[in-house]
Amino acid sequence: MLAIDVKDLRKEFKVQKNREGLKGAMLDLFRREYNQVAAVKDISFQIPRGEICGYIGENGAGKSTTIKMLTGILVPTSGDIRVNGFIPHQEREKFVRGIGVVFGQRSQLWWDIGVIESFQLLRKVYRVPEQEFKKRLDELVERLQLQDLLNRPVRKLSLGQRMRCELVASLLHNPSIVFLDEPTIGLDIVVKTEIREFLKQMNQRYETTILLTTHDLQDIEALCSRVIMLDDGRIIYDGGLEELKAKWGKGREVHFQFASPFIMDQLQMLTAGLEVAWTAENEYTAKVWIPLEVNVSDVLSRVVGTTEITDIKIVETNTDDIVREIYKSGSAEEPKEHLLQEEKVSNA
Repeated sequence: MLAIDVKDLRKEFKVQKNREGLKGAMLDLFRREYNQVAAVKDISFQIPRGEICGYIGENGAGKSTTIKMLTGILVPTSGDIRVNGFIPHQEREKFVRGIGVVFGQRSQLWWDIGVIESFQLLRKVYRVPEQEFKKRLDELVERLQLQDLLNRPVRKLSLGQRMRCELVASLLHNPSIVFLDEPTIGLDIVVKTEIREFLKQMNQRYETTILLTTHDLQDIEALCSRVIMLDDGRIIYDGGLEELKAKWGKGREVHFQFASPFIMDQLQMLTAGLEVAWTAENEYTAKVWIPLEVNVSDVLSRVVGTTEITDIKIVETNTDDIVREIYKSGSAEEPKEHLLQEEKVSNA
């Protein structure tokens, strides 16, 4: 069963053309001219129930426009959308009962009243029975540790406190799909970690489908097994995060800390025949760059058995770097060979 089904979705906006000079300004007063700008360009994807999917892209790529169409805020120019089987902008009242939405920079809570009063108002909006509401609220409040915040006005909450309350507000009616647009923006690492753990548990317990848009790729790594990547309104990658790393990852670095000063020539002899590159950090620490085609265990077995080592750290390719390279190339197809060569040279 599909939670979200999108086919050939397109959204165009009319943007006014501003003519130059005083004469142009006068003409604009009486007869305006417009350009048609496409923010989302005929995209298609499907998300099955229970999946956590990351929806990523640079500013202006079309992420928020897509989310607004999926939640019924915007009407598509063309294409077909089904969310929980409903057309969002046409079947609004039935549709919203099955979704939850968190926009990181916009609040669905009332600013000057207590948090619990906002929750009570939302209960009436979504027509949640009192007993069901109380059970659900108690569970969410305990899990997100909101007991001391319920009677505070929203305006007196910190950003982290407010975002936890926003999550509860979006989940009070137990939606089957949750749209999260930058839910951890501006939060410190402790609050981000709490929210990520909470979302994982909600997904595992209730099979809640989550579509997550974010600029924080650590959110994606922590939560998502699948990534849809957008560039200039088009999907340039739709697949597993691990597959993306495998295709675009340039290799791994292994950092060794030795018990006594090492000899670089000896390390290079130990790994002779393997296409690896050693660099010395200081007389006790060295790192070796290992391309994807070389097995890390082959390198470790040669070094660990012959030298006394006090610490080892394996550093995988950073997801931020991978995404940056994909946007530079404009495609998530096979990476260009010269990029791999540049990485080898820089680590040599």
